[in-house]
Amino acid sequence: MRREPRILGAMSTWSEAEWSARLGELCSRIRGGTRRVLAQASAALDLSSLSAAVRQGAGDVTYAIDAVVESEIEAWLDETARRTPLSLLTEDAGWMHRGPGANGARTLDGFDHGGPRIALDPIDGTRNLMADLRSAWTVVSCAPPGPLEPRMSELALGVLSELPDSRAARFRVLSAGRAGPALHELHELDGGALVRRQPLAVDASDRADHGYFPFFRYAPDQRPALARIEAAFFERLRVHEGADLRHVFDDQYISNAGQLAQLSLGVYRMIADIRGWLARRDATRVITSKPYDVAGAIFVARRAGCILTGPLDAALDFPLDVSTPVDFIGFANAATHARLAPHLNVALSAS
Repeated sequence: MRREPRILGAMSTWSEAEWSARLGELCSRIRGGTRRVLAQASAALDLSSLSAAVRQGAGDVTYAIDAVVESEIEAWLDETARRTPLSLLTEDAGWMHRGPGANGARTLDGFDHGGPRIALDPIDGTRNLMADLRSAWTVVSCAPPGPLEPRMSELALGVLSELPDSRAARFRVLSAGRAGPALHELHELDGGALVRRQPLAVDASDRADHGYFPFFRYAPDQRPALARIEAAFFERLRVHEGADLRHVFDDQYISNAGQLAQLSLGVYRMIADIRGWLARRDATRVITSKPYDVAGAIFVARRAGCILTGPLDAALDFPLDVSTPVDFIGFANAATHARLAPHLNVALSAS
């Protein structure tokens, strides 16, 4: 297949500040779309309409609430690609490559066009949001220009933008680039006015209790095995670290982005999502997190000072696609990792 020539345009050189602003606008469009449909369904007392399965996308099931934001994403992509080339990965369509053409945006052949490579999960936490139960998050993972599909280790920007339930008045944005500190912003939902902006940085506590230490137990058939690992881990904390298990709390947030936001904010002291690891060990099948769900969130959490690894302290890097299973274990800071990871590794190895 003939390759399109590499495009040089007004924004074809990489600029972290420029793309941070453009991705912020994309997140605003997604939030606006979800707010409209959620408000309509809530007013009609018809939340169940949002949970209708529309189709199987490239990475996950597309529900009615997901379909609403697709037009917003396509419009943003078309407008942006009229001025600069880019590649965009979505769970519904996979990778798309677009750039300026004679009559607007056109399709390009591959990544080697001089623009950024962006992975997007428009609504991570769909099941919570379509039930108007809890916030979902838009996750953006942005790598600078390159000739191939990017990897997690290539990211230069990450954004976690909150999609709150219908009762909320404000939303949060957690973001990070390679330069400067990670940021925590609070905005008004009505108009998006900035209420507060401050650095997003972890605390120094390595406590083994008085906080949330969840093991994500999404699949019912995995829960007994996960409970055994969890019990062994916390018993080791009680015996060896003096943890008061009456003050070790659980939280089953059906959003990996939301989990990593809570880790970055210090609410979670640890989070373990080992669904894929456990399924491989037991030769079973399970739904796992995918790269587009978590890459940007992991990038933000790491820039805030959290420690993210695979099970048994394995390196955590992966291609940005819609299919690679991702397991992760997160710790609120380096001190917490140093104190707790040895006990978790023993519990995992003995399971």
